[in-house]
Amino acid sequence: MALVAGIDCGTNSIRLIIADRQASGEPLNVRTREMRIVRLGEGIDKTGQFAPAALERCFAAVDEYAQIISKYGADKIRFVATSASRDAGNRDEFFTGIKERLGVTPEVISGEEEATLSFSGATSSFRDEDEPVLVVDIGGGSTEFVLGQRGQVIDAISTNMGSVRIFERYLAPVVADAKSGDGSLDPRQTPGIAKALIKAANAIDQLIDEADKKLGLDRARTLIGVAGTVTTITAHALGLNDYEPEKIHGSRITPAQMLRSCNWMMNQPVSARAALGYMPTGRADVIGAGALVWSRIIERINGEIEADGSGLKEILTSETDILDGIALSLLP
Repeated sequence: MALVAGIDCGTNSIRLIIADRQASGEPLNVRTREMRIVRLGEGIDKTGQFAPAALERCFAAVDEYAQIISKYGADKIRFVATSASRDAGNRDEFFTGIKERLGVTPEVISGEEEATLSFSGATSSFRDEDEPVLVVDIGGGSTEFVLGQRGQVIDAISTNMGSVRIFERYLAPVVADAKSGDGSLDPRQTPGIAKALIKAANAIDQLIDEADKKLGLDRARTLIGVAGTVTTITAHALGLNDYEPEKIHGSRITPAQMLRSCNWMMNQPVSARAALGYMPTGRADVIGAGALVWSRIIERINGEIEADGSGLKEILTSETDILDGIALSLLP
């Protein structure tokens, strides 16, 4: 029985899973999960390069992970790099640093493979749905849309929008110049943010149009949201005081409830978001942008399904995602 280690290195966070399973088709037996927010993609949308400080933060986290992997004695390691690494001009420096620490070269996977791994992980702990399922993975630099049925991917698309990318491209300059608001996206608190929000929403909607054109969003009858933006907003929708993954995973929330939590997260100042017991360090400044992305997606999908004759009754949140998909890809 092989013990494997999977690492997902994204724009905002780097995560580790160590797992095995009894037999093919059985659920993962997860030994440990770890997450560090290192903001590897900080400024990359503007500069096209990994910042030296971002590389240092990432390498420090990988040093920790190397010790954890050694402690558990994992037989195989797969290091997957996603959106930020696809964009970085100096990624060779990143590759070298990772190989020196772990002995493996990072795989910069395509957006399509990222989407497939996300679907595999997200659906691994739920029963097969008879009707089409749409998995949405909102990361720091990209968002994946994956349409599937009975555990098989029908089609997928990766789009260049995520919490960090949308924040840095459209919102951060206004927030930085504002003399009030403390990072709130509420126009009543942050002067000038209304126009920036319109530009951001229009850009998001255009990318959702691309996803709709390729996948046909009205085909989905179940919506599954994964990754940090969605799980954090779900914690608010559930009224949690602390981060409780066992309550978040598999929770079913109405679109109206989820949208209320998205709006609440957008309108809060950064200090209020950071004080939440379920808010990871390093996410409070960009979660408002992530909430904007998630809310536009929910509104669009709900509208598509309503136009087709029925409504989206609930949204399913999964704690399993691309990280679990990476581990599964290493196991028979």
